[in-house]
Amino acid sequence: MSEPSPPGGVRLASPQGRWVLLTAVLGSGMAMLDSTVVNVALPRIGLDLNADLGVLQWTVTAYMLTLASLILLGGALGDRYGRRRVFVIGVVWFAAASLLCGLAPHAGVLIAARALQGIGGALLTPGSLALIQAVFHPDDRARAVGAWSGLGGVAAAIGPFIGGWLVDGPGWRWVFFLNVPLAAICVPVALRHVPETRERGAPGRGFDVAGAALGALALAGVTYALIAAPGRGAAPGVIVPAVAGLLLGVVFIRVERRRADPMLPPEIFAIRQFSAVNAVTVCVYAAFGGFFFLSVLQLQVAAGYSALQAGTALLPTTVLMLLLSARSGELGERIGPRIPLTVGPVLCAVGMLLMVRVGADASYPTEVLPALVVLGIGMVTLVAPLTSTVLASVDVDRAGLASGINNAAARAAGLIAVAALPLLAGMGPEAYRSADQFAATFRRAMPLCAGVLLAGALIAWLTVRGEAPRGAAPDAAEPGHPECAYHCGVSAPPLDPGEPRPPAGGPGLPGPDGVGEPDSGGTGEPGSGAADGPRNPS
Repeated sequence: MSEPSPPGGVRLASPQGRWVLLTAVLGSGMAMLDSTVVNVALPRIGLDLNADLGVLQWTVTAYMLTLASLILLGGALGDRYGRRRVFVIGVVWFAAASLLCGLAPHAGVLIAARALQGIGGALLTPGSLALIQAVFHPDDRARAVGAWSGLGGVAAAIGPFIGGWLVDGPGWRWVFFLNVPLAAICVPVALRHVPETRERGAPGRGFDVAGAALGALALAGVTYALIAAPGRGAAPGVIVPAVAGLLLGVVFIRVERRRADPMLPPEIFAIRQFSAVNAVTVCVYAAFGGFFFLSVLQLQVAAGYSALQAGTALLPTTVLMLLLSARSGELGERIGPRIPLTVGPVLCAVGMLLMVRVGADASYPTEVLPALVVLGIGMVTLVAPLTSTVLASVDVDRAGLASGINNAAARAAGLIAVAALPLLAGMGPEAYRSADQFAATFRRAMPLCAGVLLAGALIAWLTVRGEAPRGAAPDAAEPGHPECAYHCGVSAPPLDPGEPRPPAGGPGLPGPDGVGEPDSGGTGEPGSGAADGPRNPS
């Protein structure tokens, strides 16, 4: 038997290359499937645990909270201590937390386990693509990324079928148990076949644990207040967490400004294009987060769909993303990002407004499908240009940092939207138990989502430069680019693929520190410090 290839020299066609690809796909697939199927399971979870709407919100937001807060830190840990090591720890952690979710005797344990899942996701998600970037030979990395994202797209596509079947069949707990056998396959394969890589030779910088903790606590305070407000009003138990969260947010900003090596360097926001596109990202993903959370509930609670029917009903957005994202990226390269980032949110807003027609006994072909097709076309129009513009707005050596910040911003926006939208739409804690009551509040919520999208379109038109993106992500429109798989469920922007078109034998893009070491396989690729995870409704 031949010796395993060294890091940075593994060929895709080799047996080791196939094992490495399988490892990355299994790891990212766990996160994708989880975020897809959990939303589908929410109504059944509520009925089984006798939980109100706030518990269902926390089932989603507890995971998003820890993931959004720690994903940049997770990428940095992989660079420092070994990408395979941190990836494996993340997979084991995610599986253990998933098992705890499935065994949860009541809502409190489920929410805590979901928060633990988010920590595992923050370790696992950046590492999935980082393994490919660091391990494969430069000539094979583009194909490996394409294969990884294509197989990820399959996971995104089958997720609703699996989730709906599990919820309608053996029960919602199997939505979480499913991750355990996947981890049992992934971990031994990773330990046996994936070489270890790390960012050797990087300056000895510390980890911004204080920044991560402050960011998490700030988001937690605001999220708690928004979720608790419908049932408790302006009680001290709502006001105090809200004020504390806002104050901690201010402290977070001050700490990041004074720290020598911050997790979120404030100076990067001085780049006008970067700040503009992130503002659009916040609007877009806030609307998406609220929409996918409420629409699955609407289809089951008000329209009478089964879990399987509700999960598969949203499939057209996934299919359109898989089929057309590459063409959208090519168009964005030709005409520049301003028009796609303006037109795309407008189309998405129209799609969400069309969902207002969905009520009791809704006809899928005449009421649900047209709305989802318009929404999917809007997503296709804006997603690829948004990602490539974020990366192209900064120097190449900061592309990983830009990708990570953009991803964290998208997840935080979705988190706040899931917490705030029911409050703004007037949904009480028991709203989802009544078809008529939930349908009425859903009809109020969709125009709010559409309004946020229109605000994003206006920001894009007024602030985004019109020239085509350049530099950081020239192959954002390549078939098989991660956005095709990772945007299908729209939990956050895709990971930066790292090396768009490297010269043969050349090094990869440096990571957030601008340091890479091709000889050791530690390319310091942007994806290692970025995020991106699952592309499913989360």
